[in-house]
Amino acid sequence: MRLISSPSTLARWVRAALALGGLALLTGCDLNFWTMKGHQSTIDVDGPVAKAQLHVFYVTCWVTLVIFLIVGSVLAYAILKFRARTDADEHAEPPEQGHGNPLIELGLIGASVLALVIIAIPTIEAIGYTYDVPAEDKATAFEVNATAYQWWFKFEYPSEQIAGAGPLVAANELVIPVGRAVHINLRAMDVIHSFWVPKLAGKVDMIPNRGNFLWLKAETPGYYWGQCAEYCGDSHAVMRFRVIALGPRDFNEWVNRQTAPAREVAKVAAADQPKAQFASYRSDWKRNEKGWSPEFELNPFQGWQAQQEPDANHENPALIAQGRALFQSKTCFSCHVIRGHMVGGSGAYPDLTHVGARSTIAAGLLENTPEQLARWISHPDQVKPGNKMYATGYIPNNIKLTPDDVAALVAYLRSLK
Repeated sequence: MRLISSPSTLARWVRAALALGGLALLTGCDLNFWTMKGHQSTIDVDGPVAKAQLHVFYVTCWVTLVIFLIVGSVLAYAILKFRARTDADEHAEPPEQGHGNPLIELGLIGASVLALVIIAIPTIEAIGYTYDVPAEDKATAFEVNATAYQWWFKFEYPSEQIAGAGPLVAANELVIPVGRAVHINLRAMDVIHSFWVPKLAGKVDMIPNRGNFLWLKAETPGYYWGQCAEYCGDSHAVMRFRVIALGPRDFNEWVNRQTAPAREVAKVAAADQPKAQFASYRSDWKRNEKGWSPEFELNPFQGWQAQQEPDANHENPALIAQGRALFQSKTCFSCHVIRGHMVGGSGAYPDLTHVGARSTIAAGLLENTPEQLARWISHPDQVKPGNKMYATGYIPNNIKLTPDDVAALVAYLRSLK
């Protein structure tokens, strides 16, 4: 049988290949696509767990590449040797068949077993290494409890206790010390989720009523993007989180700030108190519009660092006080904790004691800027469809916010560094 019967057939194949190549260029024009150094790259990794998993991936790739080259070479040889060269060849008797050769079959079986062994050895080693914190790191391992909800992550630090308030709690941003193994206990409160920080460790499921865990270590200070990797409902795709790795001194300073009560903005005498000036924010956000600036995407770690210090020179105490009163009158405190400002809150919703110091809001979906915070407060149902802040807060409590209300709440929440 002739495989390529005419030049026109070859031309069609070439055009199809060029079309596929053009599609790849259009869909992968981002430089990160080609360098494989995107925010959630599993190739550009940091830490021993991710490196061990990457080693297994490379071994598997090399073995399969060798198999591909061998099979491809044999296929190419057969195509070239036995192709139809003339019209008469199309009707010729097929050549003598060589199937059923025991030596070839035994050789193929042996080669397949060898390939599996080559892949299995590093795989078994990596499974044992990545399963739990190595013995040499057990004594200094840092422990964190991670709990998944629809659709956000709560992080508890059992070793960092707050007098009368239990362990330190953070939402959607896990801050860890550099150079220390971190043992993370994984729990889920509603449906199955999955914890995944591609540059630090692989995926591990978070299953209701079943404890699970993983460990990871960051070797250098940095900012890592995480994601729920198990479909868990309407807003699964926007259930994100961040891991921020800090040096020992910076980490201790962060813990000290986080364990303190919510920041109080200096009160101004009534005679000197400025009139509340309300900011104007966009109201025409598109449902899927990007939630962060190019500057933040380029250097998110620097953006996180900039969020830690209060900007007292641009704060309006009167507007902040009005936002604090609104936070209580709109019953926001019935779900969210703000230690030191008001009693209330529930562990099933994010702790907002230091929300102003976070680099992201809405579970890593939006950059923590005044504009994006106003967007989240005004349209939580559009930003994250099905979220409980809207379904169990805004709707049953008939919460309506004017533009001035939003501006005051933004000023108050931004002051909570």
